[in-house]
Amino acid sequence: MANNKSFGEWGEDYAVLYLKRKGYKIINRNFSSRFGEIDIIATEGTTLVFVEVKSRYSNKFGEPVEAVTPTKLKKIIMTGYYYIQKNKLKAPKMRVDVVSINRVGNKVRCKLIQVY
Repeated sequence: MANNKSFGEWGEDYAVLYLKRKGYKIINRNFSSRFGEIDIIATEGTTLVFVEVKSRYSNKFGEPVEAVTPTKLKKIIMTGYYYIQKNKLKAPKMRVDVVSINRVGNKVRCKLIQVY
């Protein structure tokens, strides 16, 4: 990959395809507020899902999901509540998932983890 930004964009695109194959419906991407950003907003059945995508070239510094710190999780949740209020959604069931992508050469390993 040319740089981290293009690798991150590749990871988000890969995550969207992965989630669609799992039955998620993508609603929004890269939603920002003063609280933070959510990479992907989707629904799975009747549940609103805020998805953080973490992509890495290797596990040298741990699994990609390990980069979702408690502080980052709090920002995602606050941004999610803001999204619900802004769009006047009626108290939906919600959760936070992480798509953890590890790409080494041409091999891609992807995991979906429910974190909240």
